[in-house]
Amino acid sequence: MRRNTRRRSKAARRAIVATAALALGAGGLVTANMYASADAGDSQQSDTRGRELSARASTIDCPDVGQRLSAVPQRARAEVDRELALLDKQVAEAYQRLAGSQRAIQQDANFAQNAIMGPLKDKRTAAIDRISIAIGRVAATPQGLEGLATCTLKASGNQPGGGQPGGGQGGNQGGNQGQNGNGPVAADFVDITTVQPNARTPRPARNASKGLFATKCGVNANKLYNTDNVIVAPGVSNGAHHTHDYVGNQANNAFADNNTFARGRTTCRNQGDKSTYYWPVLRLQDGTREFDADRQGGGAEGNTGRILTAKKVTLEYVGNPRGKVVAMPRFLRIITGDAKAFSNGTANANASWSCTGFENRQLKDKYPICPQGSDVVRTSTFQSCWDGKNADSANHRSHVAFTDADGRCPKGFVAIPQLVQRLVYDVDAPSLKDNGKTRPFFAVDGFPEQLHKPVTDHGDFINVFDERVMKQMVRCINTGRTCR
Repeated sequence: MRRNTRRRSKAARRAIVATAALALGAGGLVTANMYASADAGDSQQSDTRGRELSARASTIDCPDVGQRLSAVPQRARAEVDRELALLDKQVAEAYQRLAGSQRAIQQDANFAQNAIMGPLKDKRTAAIDRISIAIGRVAATPQGLEGLATCTLKASGNQPGGGQPGGGQGGNQGGNQGQNGNGPVAADFVDITTVQPNARTPRPARNASKGLFATKCGVNANKLYNTDNVIVAPGVSNGAHHTHDYVGNQANNAFADNNTFARGRTTCRNQGDKSTYYWPVLRLQDGTREFDADRQGGGAEGNTGRILTAKKVTLEYVGNPRGKVVAMPRFLRIITGDAKAFSNGTANANASWSCTGFENRQLKDKYPICPQGSDVVRTSTFQSCWDGKNADSANHRSHVAFTDADGRCPKGFVAIPQLVQRLVYDVDAPSLKDNGKTRPFFAVDGFPEQLHKPVTDHGDFINVFDERVMKQMVRCINTGRTCR
C-alpha cells in the first residue's frame, strides 16, 4: 500500500500543470491546477485531486520590459515605444482569451499552456527582439531582455465571490459582477474607521521651503476622455488600455508633442498653466453602458460601469522640508504610481486612498469604505526630486525621484515643487455582505489583467507652465507664502 501511494505521489510530481479558468462573479478567474500524470493509470485521479485542492483565482503576470530599459537612444525611441505598447496589448489579449476559454481548458489540461501562454511567449520574444535590434542599430544592444518573454499565471488572492455569501452567483440582475468579471471583489475594500492613523510627514528644517502654490483646473466637467498615454506610449492609440480623465491642457492625446501642448487650450483658471494632469477614471459597477462600453480600453477590455466625475480636484505644489526648490523644466514628464503594480510588485506603487475626515489614514492596496457623510479621496503625491538634466527617461521614472524619509533628495538630484493631486468623490459605500448587489462596488480603470486592484492607481503630469508663472510658483514656495 505504501509503495503504491509513493508511486502515485511521484507520478503527481511529474505531472504537467495547466490552468482552468472559470468565470467568476466579482473575482476575475478561478483557476484549477489540473494534473495530467505521466502515469496514464493515475491521470484521472490526479486531475480530480488537482481540481479539488488547487482552485484559486488567477491572472497573467509578465515582466515589465519597459522598466528594465535603462537607456533608449532618441533615434530608437519611437520604434521602442511602439513595441512596448504592443507588449501591453499582447498581455491584455491573452488575459481576455484565458477568461473566455474555460470550457476548452476544462476539456484539455494543456490548453492554457499550448493555446495561450506558449503563443504569448512567442509573440513577446519577437517584440523584445525588435526592441533589441532597434536600440542596437544606434547604440550598444541591451543584454538580458530575452529572459523577460516568459509570463506566468499568478494567483490574485481573491476568493470565489470575494469571500462573501452569494458572491459570483447569477447574472447582472440588480447585482454586481465586477468589471466584466475581472474585479474588484469584496476583499479589495476595508472600513476606513478600522484603519490606524499612518500618515507621516518629515519635520521641516530651519531653511525648509514651506510655501504653497495652487492651480485650479476643474474636474473634467467637459468630459475629455481617451485611452491613450502620451508619456508611456506616444503615437499609439489605446496605449493605456483604460480611460483617463484630463484637466488642464485639452490637446492631450497619443499624438501630442511639446508644440501641441504649447499651443493647446487649458481649463486652468491661470492661463499661464497649460500643464496636463490626467488619471484613470473611477467607475461605479452599476450596469451603466457608458460611451466606451464596446470600445477597446473601455468595456471591450473589462472597464465597465458609470464613470464618476470627481466633485472636487485640488492641485497644489508644495516645497521641500530640507531646503529650497528650483524651477521644473518645461515639458517635464512625471508618472507616479504603477498601473501594473499588482503584477509588478509595489516598488513603484504610490496609491493613496482615504475618506474625508480620515486623511491621516491612507490605504495603498485597499479601497476605502467611508462612513455616512464622508467622501472617497484619491491622493497622488508626485516625485519632487529632479536629476537636473532630463525632462524624461527611458523608463519614464529614473529622471525623477522621491525624497527619503527625512525629505532629502538622492545624490545628484535637486528639489523641485511637489505636485499633490487630490480627487474627492461622492460615492456610496458598497455593500460587502452581498458582494455589491445592493450597493455596487466602485473601482479604478486599469489593464484587464490587473483585476482593478486599488494598488494600481496612478497619475500623470506634463509641466507646461509658462516661465513667468513657474518663477512665481518657486518664489511663493521658497518664501513660505500661500498663492492661490
